[in-house]
Amino acid sequence: MTIQDRLARHSAFSDPGRHGRLLRELSGIEEICTAVSNLVLHYRAEAHLLRDHRRGEINSRWASTILDLDQARHPGPLSDPRPPGDRVAGCCRDHSLLAVAALREQEIPARTRVGFTGYFPGPPDFRGDHVVAEWWNGDRWQRFDPELEPGSRSFDVRDLPTGEGALFETAAEVWTGYRAGRLDPARYGVAPNSELSGPGFIRTYVIMEVLHRYGHEALLWDEVGTGITDSDADEVARLLLAADAGDLAAEDHLERQFQTDPKLRPAPTVTQLSPYGDPPITIDLTQRPRR
Repeated sequence: MTIQDRLARHSAFSDPGRHGRLLRELSGIEEICTAVSNLVLHYRAEAHLLRDHRRGEINSRWASTILDLDQARHPGPLSDPRPPGDRVAGCCRDHSLLAVAALREQEIPARTRVGFTGYFPGPPDFRGDHVVAEWWNGDRWQRFDPELEPGSRSFDVRDLPTGEGALFETAAEVWTGYRAGRLDPARYGVAPNSELSGPGFIRTYVIMEVLHRYGHEALLWDEVGTGITDSDADEVARLLLAADAGDLAAEDHLERQFQTDPKLRPAPTVTQLSPYGDPPITIDLTQRPRR
């Protein structure tokens, strides 16, 4: 089975459960992107629209749970407009997870990609953490940002350029550039001059990138990468870059590591941190929503 075959199937996180029909009604990348933007309210960029009692929606985690919340408020097609304040609170991870869910529901290989970008408003020369999506178009992995509308930027938001220095850089590209002395790690993270930036944060995101690549689409505030050293991250990043370049042996080796290496393999539970500063909690990932 090829990586494309595997990624045409749902992960536990992308499985829409009883809402599969709603995703199958969406036709083409543009309609999928329009729908997911219609479903998700960004908890930071649109914080003024988020009611306090709904802050916890950002931890919905599973595509089926996000769709449950949406359908409880607006039963019916995902293309029907939702008032912005009624959308489910989430972030880029949720936009991309839902886009991937819609593609996989139609048996199209798709995956989320974790990295950094500078195409959103923010401090000059700083690249914030971000998640985008990719789909297999028959010839190559085509990267796109489902959070952006066509024409909203000077580049094609449905076919993003790739590679170190591109508009969106993967965590592996940033880590490799930093370790080679080409990039300033202080320019990457959630916010400048914070503990959520710099080498340690980028190293953690290299591990987050592996998890997302192989269908464990963790929340960005899940605690991952415990015990990972710089040398570990160097090797993982090397394999990620090689796999992106089409090296099937590197892809297979990295996927085996994901499945067997205790430092990479997801555990049945995860410590869920909070971007709001709430106390950490332990989440049992075996208790996924029923279909």
